[in-house]
Amino acid sequence: MTTTVAHVHDETDAPYALSHLDALESEAVHIFREVAGEFEKPVILFSGGKDSIVMLHLALKAFAPAPVPFTLLHVDTGHNFPEVLEYRDRTVAKHGLRLHVASVQDYIDAGKLRERPDGTRNPLQTLPLTEAIQSLKFDAVFGGGRRDEEKARAKERVFSLRDEFSQWDPRRQRPELWQLYNGRHAPGEHVRVFPLSNWTELDVWQYIAREGIELPEIYFAHEREVFLRNGMWLTAGEWGGAKEGETPETRLIRYRTVGDMSCTGAVDSDAATLDSVIAEIAVSRLTERGATRADDKMSEAAMEDRKREGYF
Repeated sequence: MTTTVAHVHDETDAPYALSHLDALESEAVHIFREVAGEFEKPVILFSGGKDSIVMLHLALKAFAPAPVPFTLLHVDTGHNFPEVLEYRDRTVAKHGLRLHVASVQDYIDAGKLRERPDGTRNPLQTLPLTEAIQSLKFDAVFGGGRRDEEKARAKERVFSLRDEFSQWDPRRQRPELWQLYNGRHAPGEHVRVFPLSNWTELDVWQYIAREGIELPEIYFAHEREVFLRNGMWLTAGEWGGAKEGETPETRLIRYRTVGDMSCTGAVDSDAATLDSVIAEIAVSRLTERGATRADDKMSEAAMEDRKREGYF
């Protein structure tokens, strides 16, 4: 007589599976290491904004206990939020990193760029960025762009080839099957690299909470004097301020994204903790750029036009 023994499944039979944050982290770490092995002189764009902060955190993890083998680059419009610049400099000093700053103001002073009538300098970043890449001979440039931010960014591959003029042609995008990345480029060309491509805004905040990453306080609810322009709450600064008919008022706000003060809007919010920010984003129907960036509202193809010229 044959006895059949039933096999009882327990947790040890289940294959090991990464959480979605672990999977995203693993992918990003792989990308950093791939670039380190494939390129001669990569650089990380670092502004002190949350995406670049997460990107730097991932780079530190990728090469620990060794130092990050890349320098940092920031295109400073001259109209950045003081809290963010303070955080940027403090972080660079903390980790003993080297930071290159490409200044829009320097280009204006030299007559290479002209101020826009609306005072917005974000569209003026392209020339300082591309000339810094060319003059410092960076062959790979890490950016914090995510596909969920904007429709032009949704077209990007993780490795995005740029020609000798730093211009982007979507027809030259390469397939990236099985996380195999092609970094081949001709002399003078370079590759933009996006380790956070597959992350969402919610993923970024959940990862910040899990890792205990410090952020500039501007991302959390605080009282600030703002004025309403084109449906967005803006902060006055050296770039300008309220015009006739625009009344400054003190409101409880926070910023979902940070950039040039002239085109980065705040949102009404009482989310003062990581948990409350995550809960707020989870129910939001607007992307962060769609809700708070005036430079992306100039036309339906504003971002794509700038990307073709060399912007991120």
